[in-house]
Amino acid sequence: MQQNYFNKLYIAMVGLPARGKSTVAAKLREGLRKEHIKVRIFNNGDLRRRLLCESSSRPDFYNPDNRVNAEQREQIAITNIKNASKYLQSDGQVAVLDATNVSLKRRRTIQRLLTDHPVLFVECINNDQEILKASITKKTEQPEFAKLDFHEAFESFNKRIQYYEFITQPLGEERNYYVLDSLNNQILEEKISENIFCNVQIRDLLVSDWVKNLFLVRHGESYFNLENRIGGDSELTPTGWEQAGALAEHFKQTNIPNIYSSTKKRTIQTAIPISGMQKNTEVMQLKEFSEIHAGICEFMSYDEIRREKPEVFYSRTKDKYNYIYPEGEGYVTLKHRVDRGLKKAIYLSGNATYIMIIGHQAVNRMILAHFLYRRKEDVPYIYTPQDRYFHIVSTQSKKLFELKRY
Repeated sequence: MQQNYFNKLYIAMVGLPARGKSTVAAKLREGLRKEHIKVRIFNNGDLRRRLLCESSSRPDFYNPDNRVNAEQREQIAITNIKNASKYLQSDGQVAVLDATNVSLKRRRTIQRLLTDHPVLFVECINNDQEILKASITKKTEQPEFAKLDFHEAFESFNKRIQYYEFITQPLGEERNYYVLDSLNNQILEEKISENIFCNVQIRDLLVSDWVKNLFLVRHGESYFNLENRIGGDSELTPTGWEQAGALAEHFKQTNIPNIYSSTKKRTIQTAIPISGMQKNTEVMQLKEFSEIHAGICEFMSYDEIRREKPEVFYSRTKDKYNYIYPEGEGYVTLKHRVDRGLKKAIYLSGNATYIMIIGHQAVNRMILAHFLYRRKEDVPYIYTPQDRYFHIVSTQSKKLFELKRY
C-alpha cells in the first residue's frame, strides 16, 4: 500500500433526504478547516440543479425504474466522485461526497473509483416523524419547487423519499463507517478497519452540539410579571411591547432566518416586531419551549402560594430543581422537553449562522444549563433578565457566553 494512502480522506455521506446530511457535512468542513485541514464538499444535489434545473424536481426523476433519469443521476454521482478525486490529487486533504448514497450499488461504485485514500461513510438517521415533517416543509422552500404550491411541493418531496426507500440498503460490508443519530448527535454504530485521517476530530464533530450564534431571549414584560403570577398565557404590557421593539431595532442588521418561540402569547408577541424587521425570517412555535406548568398553582402569585398552599411553598423551597408542582411540572421534568426543543431548533436551522429562541424564565434557565453545565441544584437560580439577552456560541473551537443589553 502506498505510504501516503492514509494522509488524506474521502467522506461519503449516506442517508435518506431531509436527514441532516448536508448540515453534518458543513459542520465537518467548518470544524476541520479550523484545524487548518483543506476540505471541500461535493454535493450531488447542487450539481443536479445546476445541470438539469427544474426538470429534476419532479418525483419521477427519482424512480429507480426510470432508466433515463437513473442514468442521469448516476452520471452526476460519477462526475462528483471524479471531482473529489481530482481535489485530493492536488492539495485537498478531505473530500466530502454529499449525497444519499443509500444503495449498496452506489457505495460500491464509490469504493471502486476511489482507491488512492480511505473512504469513510457517515450515515445520518432521524426517524422522528414530527421533525421530519418540519424538515421536509423547509425543503419545499427551495427554488426548484417555486412553481408548486405547498401541498404539491410537500407531496413531491415525500414521493422522492419513498423512491429512495425502495433502494436503501444498510451499511455493513464497507470498511469504515459511522451511523449517526443526526438529531441527538449520537453515534449508533461504527466500524473502522483502517487508519482514518483526522478521525479523532471527526468523531468529536459528529457528537458535538454545534451552535454558531444563538440569541437566547426572554419574552418582554407580561401582565402576570407585574403581579408576580406564574404560568398562564398572559399578554405583553406596554413596557413588554417596547422591549420587543427595542430588540427588533437591535437585531435589524443581523440576518436571523430562524426564530423559535413557545406557544404562549407573550413569546409570540415578542417575536412579532423582531421578525417584522427581518428579511425571509421564519418564526416557528415549539411547544417544547412553553413555560413550566405549575399545576394547581397556575395563575397564582408566590405570596398566594405561601399563604394558601404552604405545603407546596415550603416543599419547593427545600429542593426547587426536583420539586414537581401537583398536577404540573418541575425543573426535573422540564429538562427532557426543553432539551428536545433545543435539538429540534438546532436541527431545523441547518447551517444557519444565526438563530434566536424566545423563551421563558425556567425554559431559558434549562437551555443555559445545557451549554454552561451548571449543577442541577443551581439551575432554578440562573439569572435571566428581560432587558438583556444571551449570545451563545458553542462549536468545537469556540465557546462563548455573553449577557448583552439591547
